[in-house]
Amino acid sequence: MNYSELIKQAETQYAEKFCEIDDIALFNQKKVLDAFIDCRVSARHFMPSTGYGYGDDGRDKLSELFAKTFGTESALVSPHFASGTHTISVALFGVLKPGDKMLVLTGTPYDTLYKAIFGKDVGSLADYNISVDCVPLENGLPNCNAIEKKLKNENYRALYIQRSPGYERRKGFSIEDIRRLISFAGKFSDSPILIDNCYGEFVEKLEPAEVGANLIMGSLIKNPGGALAPTGGYVAGDKSLVDKIAMRLTAPGVGSEIGSYEHSYRNFYQGLFVAPHVVAQARKGGLLIAAVMEKLGYKVFPSAEDDAGDIVRVVDFDDKNKMISFCRAVQASSPIDGFALPEPWDMPGYEDKVIMAAGTFVQGSSIELSADAPVRPPYSLYIQGGITYEHTKIALTRCLESFEIR
Repeated sequence: MNYSELIKQAETQYAEKFCEIDDIALFNQKKVLDAFIDCRVSARHFMPSTGYGYGDDGRDKLSELFAKTFGTESALVSPHFASGTHTISVALFGVLKPGDKMLVLTGTPYDTLYKAIFGKDVGSLADYNISVDCVPLENGLPNCNAIEKKLKNENYRALYIQRSPGYERRKGFSIEDIRRLISFAGKFSDSPILIDNCYGEFVEKLEPAEVGANLIMGSLIKNPGGALAPTGGYVAGDKSLVDKIAMRLTAPGVGSEIGSYEHSYRNFYQGLFVAPHVVAQARKGGLLIAAVMEKLGYKVFPSAEDDAGDIVRVVDFDDKNKMISFCRAVQASSPIDGFALPEPWDMPGYEDKVIMAAGTFVQGSSIELSADAPVRPPYSLYIQGGITYEHTKIALTRCLESFEIR
């Protein structure tokens, strides 16, 4: 089969959608540029610090910049957040206290966060007598009737929304989905709304805090790090919430006043600056993957016709060996460790064996082209990222050729 021709057909068919993605990138690039200018970012803010990090202007300015970009009162950005799961876990422990209850409006949280919430004898929320109820999704959407019933019968300290699907076969929630859900929940509760914003930053022109969310949380090795941030995470939202979270990241009484970083902050600043463009590249690559795989008869979530709420596309292979073969082909088309052969393994935090293709410059960076999946029916492969559209296009061609051979 001539896959290059198939790709050209997909590009022609979805030319208008590619243009829409570029328009969003332009809007968000201006937003970020204006934030840099308004915050008076200078080269001195790239300088490292040591010890306690008192008076670390680079750290403090970076947090100010994120708050300005995402339209929030305050933000906490730190290389000491080890992952998105760690960031969200710290945030939840900052907002919630023993005896509190939280309601998840969007189904069961993804695998790694599930253990941070419900795990036994691991220092989870449950271990500290913080209870969490989850309202199951209905056909991939929030069940408003069940949410209303919960909110009328229980007093929740916080309400939680997971924007991206995790390992569920659904599309990421759009800003309009989130706005409607926040508005609906607000009829029955004045509790703060917390958003797991991973994979969703700069996908649309607005961010969740601009439609009513009180706190958003995410990882810097996903969208907002622009493939340059080497580690870290962020929280942004109401100052009262951010201040409490800072006390959990460091220590009560000191919060964001301390925390040094011996290396330059430049990659964090530059990563945020290029993030709108990099996210657009990833989105265009995801659209191409969806369009081509659908033409080949595979089911994709969200479909090429549907607007994606994040940078993730899910391809159903319905066959374990096919999924593994395609995942290995992604690795073989990667700039780093392209020679490696991914194997399903017992990845920490997951119930099933997981296979992961991630030939990335930053370990585990899912804004770079990568693919992963729990090895369980219907053998859905989660494909995300792509620093450049050109890489995704080349990799897709090679994956399809390799996949055909296998």
